[in-house]
Amino acid sequence: MARVELSKVWKKFGPVEVIKGVDLSIDDGEFVVLVGPSGCGKSTLLNIIAGLETLTSGEVRIGDQVVNDVPPRNRNIAMVFQSYALYPTKTVRENITFGMQTRGIAESEQNQAVSGVSQLLHIEQLLDRKPGQLSGGQRQRVAMGRALVRNPDVFLFDEPLSNLDAKLRIEMRTEVKKLHLRLGKTTIYVTHDQIEAMTLASRIAVMDNGHVRQFGTPEEIYENPVDLFVAGFMGSPSMNIVTGRVVDENGLAIAVGDEEGTILFRTGPEQAAKLRGREGEEIHLGLRPETITHVGAHEAHDSDLFVIERVVDVVEPTGPDTMLVFTLGGVEAIARVRPEERVKPGEMFRFEVNMAKAKLFDSRTGLRL
Repeated sequence: MARVELSKVWKKFGPVEVIKGVDLSIDDGEFVVLVGPSGCGKSTLLNIIAGLETLTSGEVRIGDQVVNDVPPRNRNIAMVFQSYALYPTKTVRENITFGMQTRGIAESEQNQAVSGVSQLLHIEQLLDRKPGQLSGGQRQRVAMGRALVRNPDVFLFDEPLSNLDAKLRIEMRTEVKKLHLRLGKTTIYVTHDQIEAMTLASRIAVMDNGHVRQFGTPEEIYENPVDLFVAGFMGSPSMNIVTGRVVDENGLAIAVGDEEGTILFRTGPEQAAKLRGREGEEIHLGLRPETITHVGAHEAHDSDLFVIERVVDVVEPTGPDTMLVFTLGGVEAIARVRPEERVKPGEMFRFEVNMAKAKLFDSRTGLRL
């Protein structure tokens, strides 16, 4: 196993800057997920760690070694690709052992390695089949088996589950997590799916436009997003962001208005301290769907709770929860309520808001206050 250190990493393709001064320190045995929208640079950053892309400037260190000029085969890493990258004319066994054969490893050692990984991944019965005879999930297990037999210091996964259907993706996500718990190997995993990021990672690096916006535990990222981008990207459904104005009416509050009227979101002492001196300024108020729910749902101080009434536009049952879509501050907002709440589109609903969970963002910089 090994630590992975990125220091001031830049990558340009011609005049286009794709990675912009990224610093990351990944601990030995940690599971780090790089997450962000398409084109944010996450796969390019993974390829730089793998040695498949050369960096323009900066330093990549694996363990105690600077690997900027070290070819991929000598970095002791193993990579699992989105496309599986299996040889179609070779059997599963041959695919798994191909790299070992090219390195001249004895056949007895190859057989022992295949036996171990096939039992670990439950693919013993597939060893004599070819990739065309396998399902997507089975092919992904084979690709993981090929990576495992290398016994690498670092595992790299590039969106390995994105080609699978929803049910299989959840099953394989669990398998990847189990695998990491068993092996304890340093793992760097790229995805655009923030649910994958939240469920798999020990820490998440949220990327946007070549930058790492925030690097922290799933709880830190979700509960304390550093800016509007992270707040809006992480979470499903994402955080509701409404714009209001700071007012002083028997205490500091945020006035949010639309066609249905103006609502005063009253702040607690900690939030009021952040708003003091900003009277009259615009502010962005962040409320996750579970922060706006049915009356009586929150376990919080009465002083943090208040009720608003809004017309429901759309009702979206999901099974364990129901999502209610309504207008707040001129934008579409989503509340998460229990399925027992019987409400129809066009009806008025009483929502309970927990202001202790609300987030405040500067309207100019987008940073959380």
